[in-house]
Amino acid sequence: MNTASAFFLANIPSPDRGVWFIGPVPLRAYALCIIAGILVAIWWGDRRWVQRGGTKGTIVDIAVYAVPFGLVGGRLYHVITDNQLYFGEGKDPLRVFYIWDGGLGIWGAIALGGVGAWLACKRRGIPLPAVADAIAPGIVTAQAIGRLGNYFNQELYGAPTDLPWGLEIYRRVDPENPLIQDPLDGVAINNVPIEVVHPTFLYELLWNLGVALLVVWADRRFRLGHGRAFALYVAGYTAGRFWIELMRTDPANEILGLRVNVWTSVLVFVGAVAYFVLARARGPREAPETLRGHAPGEREPEEERSEESPEPEGSQEGAGDSAGDEAAAGDKGQVERGK
Repeated sequence: MNTASAFFLANIPSPDRGVWFIGPVPLRAYALCIIAGILVAIWWGDRRWVQRGGTKGTIVDIAVYAVPFGLVGGRLYHVITDNQLYFGEGKDPLRVFYIWDGGLGIWGAIALGGVGAWLACKRRGIPLPAVADAIAPGIVTAQAIGRLGNYFNQELYGAPTDLPWGLEIYRRVDPENPLIQDPLDGVAINNVPIEVVHPTFLYELLWNLGVALLVVWADRRFRLGHGRAFALYVAGYTAGRFWIELMRTDPANEILGLRVNVWTSVLVFVGAVAYFVLARARGPREAPETLRGHAPGEREPEEERSEESPEPEGSQEGAGDSAGDEAAAGDKGQVERGK
């Protein structure tokens, strides 16, 4: 075994492909990782919701709104911030819809997914901040699982490195024509790396799992409520995304020499920390009875009482006239007896 072979054995090998075919149907690792992450987030979020006093199945109902909104928001953010990949000379705008090729921005996913969750919470009569606290560790764990999809796609890595945990990048080609390079749908022709790079996907994966543990610990220790657990997740995630984003070498739009996502991380981090501090004034965690809400389509008792129609004015006047007539008749009887 030569020196080069011994060196490469110490690195992290990449998968030889990111897609398999069952007949004509493609089975993409990226999509499977996203789906697995969503399922974990819903399952864990529902467990935490019940532990806080909510009704079992509520998070599943909310996910029916939040997940589609989140996927659309994540794709929109990616397309807007990396529009040069889809628009311009020689580009195919229809690839905007090729979500299976990768390209979901977490910022857009959280923002628009939050809108979907708000709509669902409004229908159920439950507070959105409490829901956000319940699902926070599940969301960041889902992000960690989703980063495995980047590993299978051989994307979003850093600069070359000689560290023992460097990630090997292979040349992938069209299996039908080895002369055509196909990084996403192709197959590696051999296990000889064309470069060894920082596995930034792995750095973020491990960081996200650490943030999930931090949120769970802090939530139990300090009984966080009113969206503070969610704010802690956002602050923790953006702190890691800041330095990991600086390590990435994939093409990205920049502002003042820094990648857009670096600036976004800074701004969102500041907002999350400010909310975490200010929301403390809202008092202790929400009472369990406020988390039960009502079934979709039903109204809250207060709302039903406020909408009860008062007695018609005419009927009240009629009752008053009748009482007056009875009083007059009584007076007349007394006069007659007095006579």
